[in-house]
Amino acid sequence: MRIDPKEISTPDLHAQLLGCIGPRPIAWASTIDEGGQINLAPYSFFNVFSTNPPTLILSPAKPRDLKLKHTLLNAMATKEIVINVVSFDVVEQMSLSSTAYAKGVNEFVKSGLTAVDSEIVKPPRVGESIAAFECKVKEVIHLGEDAGAGNLIVCEIVLAHIKDGVLGDDGKPDPYKTDLVGRMGGDWYCRANGEAIFKLPKPNRNLGIGVDQIPAAIRNSSVLTGNNLGRLGNIEKIPENDRIFAFSETPEIQEIKSRFVNDQESLEYHLHELAQGYLNENDLEKAWLTLMQGS
Repeated sequence: MRIDPKEISTPDLHAQLLGCIGPRPIAWASTIDEGGQINLAPYSFFNVFSTNPPTLILSPAKPRDLKLKHTLLNAMATKEIVINVVSFDVVEQMSLSSTAYAKGVNEFVKSGLTAVDSEIVKPPRVGESIAAFECKVKEVIHLGEDAGAGNLIVCEIVLAHIKDGVLGDDGKPDPYKTDLVGRMGGDWYCRANGEAIFKLPKPNRNLGIGVDQIPAAIRNSSVLTGNNLGRLGNIEKIPENDRIFAFSETPEIQEIKSRFVNDQESLEYHLHELAQGYLNENDLEKAWLTLMQGS
């Protein structure tokens, strides 16, 4: 599919974009108007954009009737907002709070949530949320006048609240405890828990050799995937011959070599399968040592 944004309706473009760009974190934004009325609503046009200063940005889009969202109006009027984090335990209540209730209707009450007083800003935070960020609105950037146009609310965090129960032994949020929820397209969401969570070493911790420096027999493997090659390219240096020779004495390597002693193609295939298993176990060194047995 090839899409020219100028040749497609806004709702259809919206569906295509949100179906591909995700999962998106959800800003569960609590605000208060100049008369003291509380509003709570979720927005998935949202993320963290800076840590110094700590900055979050959410974007309430203009609906078809072009009436500005209560969140946007309140943020512009009072310059204060609280961004609450959505975990799986409150996803249904978050969804309910997205209902287009009339101005003055308290979504905390409608959604059965606890409004907890903030310490610095006036809008309350969601007591059931695993984390809440009290923010001052630094700027509002209007991206357009028509339906679907975003309005970037640039928020500086002035105080953060994170529940102790979601912290790991290192004092940082544990992804298995935070149980976060992400927004997909249409009615779809995803849950960041269980097997959906995985670790990936950051390449900026070392200077990887890159995929282009992987020997051709490995780079052109019929077994290894692009992800596998990306991980292999993250090694700083291909293992030296003495380590490769020492690893050749391990039972797994000896068994494969004896089984395919006269069949180089099958030998490489099974070595690559074994190496792929090591990569799945996050053992980059053994993967490389295994692959080099076929050279």
